[in-house]
Amino acid sequence: MMLILVGQRRVGKSKILELFKDWLERNRPGANVVFINKEFNEFRDIKTSDQLYDYVKARIPDRGETYLLIDEVQDIDNYENALRSFHAENLCQVIATGSNAYLFSGELGTRLSGRYIEIKVYNLSYVEFMRFHHLVDTEETLIHYLTFGGLPGLMAFDTEERSQMNDYLEGVYNTVLVKDIVSREKVRNIPQLENIINYIADNIGKPISITNIVRYMSSKREKTSAETISNYLKYMRDAFLSIPINRFDIHGKLLLESNNKYYFSDHGIRNYICGFNIRGSIEKIMENVVWNHLRRQGFDVSVGILRIGEIDFVATKGSKRIYIQVVYLLASEDTIEREFGNLAAIKDNYPKYVVSMDPVSGEFSEYPGIKHVSLRKFLKSEL
Repeated sequence: MMLILVGQRRVGKSKILELFKDWLERNRPGANVVFINKEFNEFRDIKTSDQLYDYVKARIPDRGETYLLIDEVQDIDNYENALRSFHAENLCQVIATGSNAYLFSGELGTRLSGRYIEIKVYNLSYVEFMRFHHLVDTEETLIHYLTFGGLPGLMAFDTEERSQMNDYLEGVYNTVLVKDIVSREKVRNIPQLENIINYIADNIGKPISITNIVRYMSSKREKTSAETISNYLKYMRDAFLSIPINRFDIHGKLLLESNNKYYFSDHGIRNYICGFNIRGSIEKIMENVVWNHLRRQGFDVSVGILRIGEIDFVATKGSKRIYIQVVYLLASEDTIEREFGNLAAIKDNYPKYVVSMDPVSGEFSEYPGIKHVSLRKFLKSEL
């Protein structure tokens, strides 16, 4: 069974592959390890499935076990043909990484059905972020996480080196843009694509329709079509840059397929795109972080639709379900009534949470059964 690690560039897939290589060398001293990293110039000549097959086959001994580790395998044309042959001929154990969702859910899923296990790799959680940066849990640490995100490469910089962190995020964003979208999808109108990305970044956590984006582009005197916008959104999703989440009718228990919300795989990249202006969008950044926290724990996440309003997140995992509202501060009675009232309108017994930046957690007597949790505490919890 092949193992496929998928996720946005720079979330740590390559490092995991290197660690596995080190583990094999320590624990399987007799094993043969073939390691290919398509981002290294050394492997620039491996461009096709046939070249990949020939390269690996020439390095497999007659006896013993062989492990093939390939980083960024999607950069090899028709790579799935070689992987299928390795598996069918029982030549080696394959562990690969990739940064394009379509290649692994579409082509790979069809041609290698039942032969691989997909492992999703995310950016750092808040707890991991503190560990990587040797920080303790304070409001200042949380704000730093909310601002710069959870890409592991940021650990190379001191928390005060903001310009260097900005440059790093710029580099990651440009790599995703150029390699995983522009080059792979052969996008010609790059300024238009970037305008769409900026629009999505500005509107995370808001229902977005293709019609609204077309109107936005028209307001900027740019002509485009619904088909082009739809393609751009798909390219962004496939590159793990921004991910749509469906709306769920809580009463009718149906998924709704229009006006999805979008969140970024790493909110630090989102903030870079928006010039780190987080003050005006702190609540939406909090939503992005909560959404990722739920995904890391294996939940399927959707937006809950009620007759009287909306629930930020409905998180399900098997028979388990959680309802969550995210708000910056519970600063007024109107805010409390809106956030808790929507949850109280759901007449079932699944856990319900209001998550805010307020430092004090606890329940409100007028809303029994609904837990209020500070964001810091929530991001350290296992649900």
